[in-house]
Amino acid sequence: MKFSESNFLVRTRFVIIVFFVGLIAGCAPSRIGHNSKSFYFFQMSDPQFGMFTDNHGFARETQNFEKAIEAANRLHPAFVIVCGDLVNRTGDIAQIAEYKRITAKLNPEIPLYNIAGNHDVGNAPTAESLAEYRKNFGPDYYAFQQDNMYGIVLNSSLVFDSSKAPREAAEQDAWLRSTLEGTRKLKNKIIVVFEHIPWFINYPDEKNGYFNIPIQTRNAYIELLKKYGVKYVFAGHLHKNAIGTDAHLSIVTTGPIGKPLGKDSSGFRIVTVNGDNFSYPYYSLDSIPDRIR
Repeated sequence: MKFSESNFLVRTRFVIIVFFVGLIAGCAPSRIGHNSKSFYFFQMSDPQFGMFTDNHGFARETQNFEKAIEAANRLHPAFVIVCGDLVNRTGDIAQIAEYKRITAKLNPEIPLYNIAGNHDVGNAPTAESLAEYRKNFGPDYYAFQQDNMYGIVLNSSLVFDSSKAPREAAEQDAWLRSTLEGTRKLKNKIIVVFEHIPWFINYPDEKNGYFNIPIQTRNAYIELLKKYGVKYVFAGHLHKNAIGTDAHLSIVTTGPIGKPLGKDSSGFRIVTVNGDNFSYPYYSLDSIPDRIR
């Protein structure tokens, strides 16, 4: 009888120990960092309806964009973000309607985030072009959250040339600074910026050009982003792929859904987020995977 009671006590203690070990293990930080599950999203850019034919039609853009949206419905990313130049001609009613017709096919469970490009609001935006964009596509700068990622969307055309909309540019600048300051209160959040025109393509001190932000403005904003720990900026505009770095900040420029201007075929990136680790391979529209591991 005493032996049986002893066995019972030993087994009971063993069960209790196993329970608490399992409980502690379950509360331990995840290997992916920030105790957050992994997820992936689609980053697209420059569907630019009308570019292939210089605004004489957009059949090729339609084919490409429909294929991309079909892939999103099949692979179900956490969200889809389109980094600007939704259309080729600012305010073109037919091009805007076609973009919206195709995005309406996206599974409503998948959020869609639009970004203003220079072809959407003009190389030097005006109050009128911004109002028209907002009427058709929503706000041109805003923030959103996805798991451990905090996304900040900017209207880079207002940064590139604010001469015709100085008030709107100042409002965006004030909003950005306030938003970045607010991120100090966020715990375990990776801050990512999305825009159309990249700050730079390869190097932070590269010469000014059509495809990057002017260097004086660029430097000021780069220092601002680094101050608040921004690690990644995703952009488009270049119509080919490029990666640039400045210390711990990576500028990821993505090729087009629409017409390419380099060796990269039409396609998009599938960005996988594992805690604070990002991977962002580019897939041509003919090499989209059947599933994401």
